[in-house]
Amino acid sequence: MIIDAHHHLWRPERGYTWLAEPGLAAIRRPFTPADLITEITAAGVHGTVLVEGGRCHPDEAIEFLGYAADTPPILGVVAWIDVAADDLPATIERYRRLRGGELLVGLRAQVQGEADPDYLDRSEVRRGLAGIAAAGLAFDLVIRADQLPAAGRAARAVPQLRFVLDHLGKPRIDEGAAGLRRWRDSFAALAASPNVTGKLSGLVTEAAPDWTPDDLRPFVEVAVQEFGPDRLMFGSDWPVCLLRSDYLGVRRALEAALPSLTQRERYDIFGGTALRSYELTGRGARPGQSGVSG
Repeated sequence: MIIDAHHHLWRPERGYTWLAEPGLAAIRRPFTPADLITEITAAGVHGTVLVEGGRCHPDEAIEFLGYAADTPPILGVVAWIDVAADDLPATIERYRRLRGGELLVGLRAQVQGEADPDYLDRSEVRRGLAGIAAAGLAFDLVIRADQLPAAGRAARAVPQLRFVLDHLGKPRIDEGAAGLRRWRDSFAALAASPNVTGKLSGLVTEAAPDWTPDDLRPFVEVAVQEFGPDRLMFGSDWPVCLLRSDYLGVRRALEAALPSLTQRERYDIFGGTALRSYELTGRGARPGQSGVSG
C-alpha cells in the first residue's frame, strides 16, 4: 500500500485568503475529492492523509472529516487547531463528535506564519502540545527553517507527543549548498528526538523553478541519514506542488532523489511510516502490509 501522507483540498471562496498572493494562479481554483481520486489513481497511490490548508477555521474540519467519511482512500485527517487556545481540549472533542470524527489522526497550526522563531517555546503553546498528546493525536510541524531549533526544544519537552515535521522544515533548496549548510544542524537536532518523524514533502516548491531531482538529492540524503527510512514518509503536497510539478512528477522525483534502499526501507517511506505515525488502522490500512513497489 502506497500512502501519500500530505495533501490538501480546498475551495478558495471558503476563506483561503492566502491563495490571493501573487504567483499562485495555478492553484487558485477548487480541488475536490474527485480531483484527488483522479491524481492518486494515475500515480499508483492507494491511501492518503488530508491536511489542513491554511484556512485556519474550525469549519474546515467539518468539511474535511466529511470528505474523509465519504472518500475511502482518505485514511485520516490532520485538522487545524489554535495550539495556544485555552479551549483546545474542547475543540478536539467537538471534532471527534463530527461525522468522520473517528478519522481525525492529527492536528496542525500555521506556526510558519508566526514571526517569532521561538513561538513553540511559549508556555501556552507547550500546554496545547501536551493536550494534543493527551488526546492521542499527532501534531504536524509546518515551520520555517529558522523555527527548527524551537521545534527541537518542544519535541524534547513533550516526549509523549508524536511530532510530524512537514516538508523537512522547508530548507532553501533553491540556494543549494548554502541552504543545505544553514538547515542541516538544526534539522539533525530535531531528528535526534525519537518522537519525531519527517515528511519528504513540499520539496519541489522550495527548489528553483528549473529544479531537477539532483537539486533535491542532498537534502533527501541528509533526511534519510538523520531520521532513517523508518521515520520518513512520502507526501505529495498536492495541489501546492503544481507550482513546480504535477502529482506523478513529485513521486518520481522523490524516487530519483532517494539513495539505494531495501524493499523494507521503501515500504517504510512509501507507506509504513505514515501508518505508524498517524495510527492509520482503518479501511484496510494494515501496519504489517508490505509489497510497496517503485
